[in-house]
Amino acid sequence: MLKIAIDFGTAVTKIYRIGSGIVLAEPTCVTVSRDTNIRAFGSDAKRLLGKTAELSEVVFPVYEGEIVNEQLAGAILSYFLGKACPRKFGGIEALFCVPTGCTEESRAKYYRVAKAAGISRINFVEAHYLAALGQDVPLSESNPVFTVDVGAGKTSLAVFSLDSTIAGLTMCVGGNNMDIHIIDHIADLYNLKIGALTSEKLKNSVGSLIPGDNQSVIVNGRDIATGKPRAISVSSEDVLFPIRVYVDKIIEYAELMLAKLPAEVSAAMCKNGILLSGGVCAIAGFADYVSRKLQMEAHLASDVQTAVVLGGGRVIGSASLTKKLCME
Repeated sequence: MLKIAIDFGTAVTKIYRIGSGIVLAEPTCVTVSRDTNIRAFGSDAKRLLGKTAELSEVVFPVYEGEIVNEQLAGAILSYFLGKACPRKFGGIEALFCVPTGCTEESRAKYYRVAKAAGISRINFVEAHYLAALGQDVPLSESNPVFTVDVGAGKTSLAVFSLDSTIAGLTMCVGGNNMDIHIIDHIADLYNLKIGALTSEKLKNSVGSLIPGDNQSVIVNGRDIATGKPRAISVSSEDVLFPIRVYVDKIIEYAELMLAKLPAEVSAAMCKNGILLSGGVCAIAGFADYVSRKLQMEAHLASDVQTAVVLGGGRVIGSASLTKKLCME
């Protein structure tokens, strides 16, 4: 039986296959026509974002870590499995990376979608365990660690050991919030309407939490007053507020969680620091900003985008870890 780990994310789906590593990383979206026929999946679908006619739209079936459209989620997962998994194997055993504190109802949705896509055996592990394992951090029952995983639709924070989760939560805050706020902020600053792909490009290219950073990029949009196309130069300073307001919100909740920890656990946090993962953590200066605010050392995953699915690969490849960490 083929064993895989799946990070079925709000923005990007990643699949890890035992023996091959990460075999797929594509946007979790489909283009659907008005008569509900699917026109495109993944990368092909995302390229159409903001460019489709009224008769079709780009749909993201996973929102803030929750499956919101099971039919489309099943269709896109089946498509991705067809690309990533050779059919010569008799069946597929999959480990799904789910948000910290994922409810039984949410897991039931993942289960139905996975079965619809043809997966034989299904396991669930919370993202915080996988984020640590994906960074090769050894887990033990006596040495708790603190992870913050910031994705497109949600942020998972947790203090935990191999034995159990000591404190954890999932916030509906992530990169998508920043993208939407950047669109509104550029409209206020420059009277220019930009699209979702342009906003995401701004966040990823010039988004920065480094004091005095002055990177800039030329973007195109529509003048709100005249309706005509116009190009402007946007700097890191222009998008600082829409990014920082959500990072500060994550830090606020991290502080609240840390304040409630037992004294011995707090001591371990001071020693071990914070493990950061998730695509948003790639923003310039993110780790240093979090470290200054929380007054703790912050460790950035070598590849923030793939840490969780790499951890999933480690778990699905180990019978003992699978037994220990899988949710009931």
